Amino acid sequence: MKVSEIMTRDVCLAKPDEPIRRAAEMMEKMDVGSLPVTDGDRLVGIVTDRDIVVRGLAHGLDAESPVREVMTKDIKYCYEDDDVDDVARNMADLEVRRLPVVNRDKRLVGFVSLANFAHSNEQDASERLLKGVARPHDSMRH
Repeated sequence: MKVSEIMTRDVCLAKPDEPIRRAAEMMEKMDVGSLPVTDGDRLVGIVTDRDIVVRGLAHGLDAESPVREVMTKDIKYCYEDDDVDDVARNMADLEVRRLPVVNRDKRLVGFVSLANFAHSNEQDASERLLKGVARPHDSMRH
């Protein structure tokens, strides 16, 4: 099965110049924890609720600061024609719960998340991914 068969196509986007307040409002409205950041039709970053707090508020930025100041620029992604087992393995290795999906021209076409795998018929891929992202981090241990 290909990623295109399980991914979410209707993705809410952030722009690098818009205020982090607007990104946070979109996350709240869509009930998501991250947004792809695009400049035109090119994926240039990802902004998460954690980015807004840790890179923004914790460093004294205000709600009107641009998304580009807090977004992650090192983007991990997968292709829409990648096999779901390979993507699940990669996501587990990266310990991420979601990835942007691009076409071969590297244009954003969707998002794939742990929830997409859980609702697919790909039981092995779903279990592999869940085990990978559910590992405790050293920073969480006391």
